[in-house]
Amino acid sequence: PVQILTYLDGVVKVEETELKARVGFVHSVLSRNISVFINATRERDSGQYICTVNVVDDATPMGRNVGVINLTVLVPPAAPACRLHGNPTVGSNVTLSCSSKKGKPSPMYQWERTEPTPQVFFPPAQDLARGTLRLTNLSLEMSGRYVCTAENRAGFEKCSIVLEV
Repeated sequence: PVQILTYLDGVVKVEETELKARVGFVHSVLSRNISVFINATRERDSGQYICTVNVVDDATPMGRNVGVINLTVLVPPAAPACRLHGNPTVGSNVTLSCSSKKGKPSPMYQWERTEPTPQVFFPPAQDLARGTLRLTNLSLEMSGRYVCTAENRAGFEKCSIVLEV
């Protein structure tokens, strides 16, 4: 554990950590609420935070003066990359892939064809976790613009690819 913030003998001290410029007490420390804020959160701020209160001459049993919270900083998906794998000729099979380099929790991927006729896809042709769409026995009618959406609780991003059979 790394100490980030203390109040002792009437003095608030922010320790030399990467949180130094972004952390503090929400209220006056002499109030009964010792909530802490973290501004401009970053993914690496995720982790377990422990608050310990020690009051001089307090008869509170050990363990009752400790609060623990687990912080998970959500990260929206980065713009995904759409790729075509295989040779798009009539009768062949191809796989469209979509992947995002960042995102917490890991994004889920949804493919759809937008042009010339909208079409949505379902498993097993589409793998929502891996971001792949397998198109089999290609025909000329399968040509068009395919859009992938990478999405998690923090947001979404899209990419597209044009398939010419």
